[in-house]
Amino acid sequence: MSATEIAKRHFAAAIAEAEAAGMGHDSVCRSLLGLVVAKYLENRSVSDVQSELRFVADNCDPGTDFMFMRP
Repeated sequence: MSATEIAKRHFAAAIAEAEAAGMGHDSVCRSLLGLVVAKYLENRSVSDVQSELRFVADNCDPGTDFMFMRP
């Protein structure tokens, strides 16, 4: 099982649990993002984590190719 498969399984379970409890998925996503950042900061510098988050933010449009992709 890959890391992506593990993460997807747990993410889906968290979303399902939040919806069953009457919460929106936004609050769970925000909480999970905070937990991910906190975990990153255990072993990575603040600037490294910021760079990682910036890369994700800059490339989150599914209709746009990554900057390093060729046409």
